Amino acid sequence: MTDVKPLDFSTFHNVINNELTTTSETRHGINPANTQPNPPVPVSTQDDLDKAVKAAQAAFKGWAKTSFEERRKALHAWADAIDSNIDGFAQTLTMEQGKPLTQSSMELGMTTTWIRGLAAIEIPDTVIEETEDRKIVQRHVPIGVVGAIVPWNFPVLLAVGKIVSAVYTGNTIIVKPSPFTPYCDLKLVELATNFFPPGVIQCLSGDESLGPMFTAHPRIEKISFTGSIATGKRVMAACATTLKRVTLELGGNDPAIICDDVDIDVIIPKIGTLSYLCCSQICMMIKRLYVHEKIYDEFLEKLVAFVKTLKVGQGTEADTFFGPVQNEMQYEKAKDLFSSIGTENLKPALGGTIENSSGYFIPPTIIDNPPETSRVVQEEPFAPILPILKWSDEDEVLERANALETGLGSSVWSKDFERATRMADQLQSGCVWVNSHFDLGPNTPFGGHKQSGMGVEWGLTGLLGYCNSQTQWLKKSF
Repeated sequence: MTDVKPLDFSTFHNVINNELTTTSETRHGINPANTQPNPPVPVSTQDDLDKAVKAAQAAFKGWAKTSFEERRKALHAWADAIDSNIDGFAQTLTMEQGKPLTQSSMELGMTTTWIRGLAAIEIPDTVIEETEDRKIVQRHVPIGVVGAIVPWNFPVLLAVGKIVSAVYTGNTIIVKPSPFTPYCDLKLVELATNFFPPGVIQCLSGDESLGPMFTAHPRIEKISFTGSIATGKRVMAACATTLKRVTLELGGNDPAIICDDVDIDVIIPKIGTLSYLCCSQICMMIKRLYVHEKIYDEFLEKLVAFVKTLKVGQGTEADTFFGPVQNEMQYEKAKDLFSSIGTENLKPALGGTIENSSGYFIPPTIIDNPPETSRVVQEEPFAPILPILKWSDEDEVLERANALETGLGSSVWSKDFERATRMADQLQSGCVWVNSHFDLGPNTPFGGHKQSGMGVEWGLTGLLGYCNSQTQWLKKSF
């Protein structure tokens, strides 16, 4: 590995053509645990984006000709360097995102696993026909310049998944972090300059105007976007004007169906964790919990008792599980959703009120058997409020689980594996789990059905989304 100096996590710059640059105007994110300003970051202009696109186009000519092995070697060296700076990244991630240090470290660990895992996937040519006279081959060739629009909930892992998928398949990429969480992404790309040619991986910090510049730019050939359904629709409409390739990973409202034969004491810690990790700000967290009526009362009592043991506090404090939600916008959305507890006469089994604090803290809340039509069931909260609902009939609960326009993930929990898989086969989502939830891997595709997205990230199918299919008809003579 190239001898690389440790990163300085006190200053943050754009990365254009492997040079660290700044802008005449700067802005800063907010530490959600105390609402204090984080360090200044650039506010990129159209001129900055044009320079980055020009550099990416120039770099693409050479990078597209490199071998998978050359790309893999560079990616592995980058992963090693991230590992060497993991403490600085974890501290910075907690500062900007709010999640506890343990969860920041978990995200960083997943990140380097994803780099190495994605770069291990083989992308073969397919020989469709071969005779004495001709050969027909399907190849997968890089698209060109990719724009990556990254969300604020998992800013490291989701940025890296897009970066690796793009450059491993021979593209160049420009990363646009969320304005709420630009810091780690700027440092990831600064670190990448040690291992990749100029223009291959770049990063631009900006305000809300920068995303539309990406989707409108005629020389960005593909957009990979992770974020809300509403914004995803705008991204798709904008990409249509230049017929960009587009991958959309959008919101979810994941149901988990708990059957009456489960071992309650065994699964309660799993369900509690998988409903509230990252303060429930993960698109694939459990967000609707359907529990069989035979075990409902005991399950609810034990889930409440477990969640009460999880500490709420700043992410830098020992043993914290619940940090703040990430930003004021999300905090206000959560408060509005919490107001429906009173207006709809819902019954909190835990929490239910938001107290004033120095940060964007929301107490973990469980709603006892609300109506299916209630907002806490129908809306994706992206905050720690969980409805738990009774069911008795298998066909009916599957219909309820599938009723929404989202379809990202879902799960069934039962000791009867045949029953669980039969139910799982009928769930309408991009990922379905039996006796788990939120299991992910770099070699497995991840995406949504219905309004939860288009296309997938990760796995071979995800990598092919960063390629154009090319069919070659190779005649051996005229």
